[in-house]
Amino acid sequence: MTETLPRTDLAGRIRAFVADRIIPEETLLLAGGEAGARTMRTLQHEARKAGLWALPLPAHLGGHGLDLRTYAPLAEIEGRSDLGPTALGSDLLLDAIMLDRHGTTTVRDRHLAPMVSGAGGPSFAMTEPGVAGSDPSGLSTTATLDGDTWRIAGRKWFTSRAATAAFTTVVCRTETAADIRNAFSLLVVPTDAAGYRVVRELTVLGAGGQYEIALDDVRVPADHLLGEPGRGLRIVGERLALGRTLRCLRWLGQAQRAHELMLTRLITRHAHGGPLAEQQLLQSLVFDSHADIAAARALTYAAVDALANGGDTRVEVGTAKVVTARALQAVVDRAIQVHGAEGLTGDTPLPMLARTARAARILDGPDELHITTVARRLLNPPR
Repeated sequence: MTETLPRTDLAGRIRAFVADRIIPEETLLLAGGEAGARTMRTLQHEARKAGLWALPLPAHLGGHGLDLRTYAPLAEIEGRSDLGPTALGSDLLLDAIMLDRHGTTTVRDRHLAPMVSGAGGPSFAMTEPGVAGSDPSGLSTTATLDGDTWRIAGRKWFTSRAATAAFTTVVCRTETAADIRNAFSLLVVPTDAAGYRVVRELTVLGAGGQYEIALDDVRVPADHLLGEPGRGLRIVGERLALGRTLRCLRWLGQAQRAHELMLTRLITRHAHGGPLAEQQLLQSLVFDSHADIAAARALTYAAVDALANGGDTRVEVGTAKVVTARALQAVVDRAIQVHGAEGLTGDTPLPMLARTARAARILDGPDELHITTVARRLLNPPR
């Protein structure tokens, strides 16, 4: 069960916190409701007391300021549970960086500061019902500047945590430019603004946590714009490159968890006169999962290096996203097969991991989008 993870005290403390405090509460946390929310608040308080809160957030925002290369192996450990990043505060990184880099003083004071202190969580709204998420040219939510106020109209979905968030950053069409790269802007919308409405909760393979929202003539101050008008997709690109890489790191943690469950099952389960581990056909599953994780990890850390070095990261991030999502799905599927009927039940975390794995190949861009993007870059490299 060898892992290429740091053997530092910090890594060990995170692993213990995830194993002892977060994983035992997964069922309750996923069920939602006030009991789940109360438990999550307790875990977040404990993470702060333990010095494990917001490890990758910049120090001036109250985090530990770990750079991406240092944080990456820790992200694997946090990601062993899909709820780990939320409990440990690292899931705030994308919004913290975005608001810190591009937000006005008002946005930073009203939304960024409370968010990093735990007083108001974020959400992000880009995709829309009936529109291919991989093609932003079809987005129809609009924002019009009316004096010192933006007026927003439209509908979004797959908006994570919209029901509990303090604000939602909304991708809106604000310009008439033919080039979509200069047509969209980002606006920070308080969720208590008049006209902001949660339409419904969406279930993803049976699990909740995603929402459809309506923006019915929502008005926000002009200073709630992030960056310059029409430059929103550039900010989205920054967010997606880092976000996809962080997801890969967390998927590696979940793949490793599923692999360990499979190894334990093979060693401890006896059938047909001996442990399953003696069956050569099942030994091949061990090799295949080990190889899948090793390949995905190498590609993910190549993406980490590319991001840390700056420049165009589309080949590295796109390749890592496709390969790691596929690896997670394959590793979890093998673990379910080894567990037999029990692997299909809630007595193991495998159905939960399988749901994450299948969604991974669609959310944050489907495989086909990334494959096409990478192939085109390789066929027509920048000069």
